[in-house]
Amino acid sequence: MKHRILVADDEKNIREGLAAALELDGHEVVLASDGEEALKKFLKGDIDLVLSDLRMPGMPGEELLEKILLDNPLTPVIILTGHGTIETAVKAMHLGAWDFLTKPVNLDYLSLLVKRALSNRELQLKHKRLEEELEKSRQFKSIIGKSAVMRKVFDTTNKAAPTRASILITGESGTGKELVADAIHGLSPRKEKPLIKVHCAALASSLLESELFGHEKGAFTGAASRKRGRFELAHEGTLFLDEIGEIDQNIQIKLLRVLQERKFERVGGEESIEVDVRIVAATNKDLKAEIEKGNFREDLYFRLNVVNIHVPPLRERKEDLPLLITSFLNEFANENGKNIKGISDKARSCLYAYSWPGNIRELRNCIESAVVMSGGSLLTEDDLPPGLKSAGDEDFIRIPMGSSMEEAEKIIIRETVSAQKGNQSKAADVLGIGRKTLHRKLPDWEE
Repeated sequence: MKHRILVADDEKNIREGLAAALELDGHEVVLASDGEEALKKFLKGDIDLVLSDLRMPGMPGEELLEKILLDNPLTPVIILTGHGTIETAVKAMHLGAWDFLTKPVNLDYLSLLVKRALSNRELQLKHKRLEEELEKSRQFKSIIGKSAVMRKVFDTTNKAAPTRASILITGESGTGKELVADAIHGLSPRKEKPLIKVHCAALASSLLESELFGHEKGAFTGAASRKRGRFELAHEGTLFLDEIGEIDQNIQIKLLRVLQERKFERVGGEESIEVDVRIVAATNKDLKAEIEKGNFREDLYFRLNVVNIHVPPLRERKEDLPLLITSFLNEFANENGKNIKGISDKARSCLYAYSWPGNIRELRNCIESAVVMSGGSLLTEDDLPPGLKSAGDEDFIRIPMGSSMEEAEKIIIRETVSAQKGNQSKAADVLGIGRKTLHRKLPDWEE
């Protein structure tokens, strides 16, 4: 891999000689005759290592070192020094320099030192990337799924979260829209700042306006003191507006102004308050249909819907059921102190056959109820709520519209094995495939 090295030295012969040696090792070299020039070239980016003299006119090497490490602590800086300034070079090491070399430079040792420094930098960068990936995975820890439709949700969230763009999360009730909002905030540069949530459908219009924008003392009956609104509380952070489709036209106008101008007035106030807030909204309504009915402003919709993340209903991601069931089963078994090891084939068949109109929320409540009712080490169909028991008696398989051939195959195999009470020989016969073929395909989706 070709690296880019910045060499800063006020002596022309030295910097050009160092450049020639480094270029022989396959590196690209950028030259600077003083500290100021070196810093400017470094700040332009794409510098992998810096080789700098200590004594330079203007900005000395120690100051250059400090400013480089302040901008990018992972950049290795090797200090060049004369014999009389070893003490200063040691001081530079304490400031964060990778190492130092005395003049005249031993070019073989320079080559080795640069190689080691760049290798260490690659390890640090790799570690940093792994930490970032781990942090991302932690942000999705509450969102369970590996289906194609959920991978799309994860991908869009990862791409949109680091930006300033407003995000509209759509989907039926109970699909986990709030969890996606949590992940967006956690993956954004604002993660250390507040995430403020407002459930718009839970408040009357007059109360919602005060909740969002705050109010001044005496603004209305009962306003005994000034109150800061959720926009102020979310300054430099994220504001999550759940069920945004429920707000009335007056608040829509005020909300549109905040999105356009980033400022507002408290209820009963005249002072304009500027805020820096990232808006994430969610709705279970079809806002385009609401626009046609005259219930929702089109200009506000476009402001909110810069990026759309659609969270699919559970019936369209049935292949995630094994993961979800296992997760909820373990959670509630531990919570209730029960030693439940699994779930019977009949109960599993009931859960797979059900359409889940209440989505993840309904499945979670169902498993919690079943765990509470269970008296053994295995959940059975008798532990399930009444509406679930009859679902397993259906003699057909639901395959969501838009499923890929791979996803459809997984659903068919899973449902058939469950219908045959786990007897794989019978399932293979029903499917018209060999048992070895069935065995080969099962690990693709079994948990």
